Amino acid sequence: MSTEQRDLIAERHDGVLYLTMNRPDKLNALSEQMIAGLLEELNRAAHDREVGAVVLTGAGRGFCAGGDIGRMRERNEGGGAPGAGTDGSAGEQGIQTRISQLRRSEEVSLLLHEMPKVTIGAINGPAAGAGLSIALACDLRIAADTARFGTAFARVGFSGDFGGTYLLTQLVGPAKARELYFTAEVIGAEEALKLGMVNRVVPAATLTDEVRAFAKRLAAGPVVAYSYMKAHLNLALKSDLRTILDRESYGQTLTGLTEDHKEAVKAFLEKRDAKFKGR
Repeated sequence: MSTEQRDLIAERHDGVLYLTMNRPDKLNALSEQMIAGLLEELNRAAHDREVGAVVLTGAGRGFCAGGDIGRMRERNEGGGAPGAGTDGSAGEQGIQTRISQLRRSEEVSLLLHEMPKVTIGAINGPAAGAGLSIALACDLRIAADTARFGTAFARVGFSGDFGGTYLLTQLVGPAKARELYFTAEVIGAEEALKLGMVNRVVPAATLTDEVRAFAKRLAAGPVVAYSYMKAHLNLALKSDLRTILDRESYGQTLTGLTEDHKEAVKAFLEKRDAKFKGR
């Protein structure tokens, strides 16, 4: 089953939702239609028992270049939000409108980070600015050896959005995150792997096949248990051991009541692979 929009392609195979940002001529720079599509698909998948994992990637040679520079120029030259001045400056109403619109768009990162499904970024090429932030919001990242990563915001006089400051700090530590934001240095896939920004680096020619095999394996796994694991791991970023122990005892007890747990124990004793059903 597949549905296609101009700027986003959504496909389902083997319990995996594949989302492809589809503006290859602009290195998949974000658009209103793309963001709307991502929000719709991710919200739907979050509550769909038939979806066991989500893969996000880009069409063509790039993952996502972040904001559309051409659209920025149009806005700055006077085509901005309601309340903008004739010189392209934003009045109070225009500023509040821009803030609200951006915050709604940033829910893409929150969904990738918090939805009860494993999310995988298949980084096929450059990931920059908000594109990097979105990649970092995924639970796991598999990068082609040709991929490149950059915060990019300093190059266009922006401070950053889509959660990148939080996510990069969590992954590489505060000192390196500051360096990458202030300098906007572009780094390669191997350097990103060393820093912990990606989980794996694979040859570009095999990226699609390796991601599909990995995502299919996860989608066929104990997805109810994965949802609790993800919630606990996210909580661990901002909580203490006592709180985590409370949550783990709750999650461990509830997952112990699932059909998946009972099937896994039975399969282990019978020396065969378990057949999980997501319940």
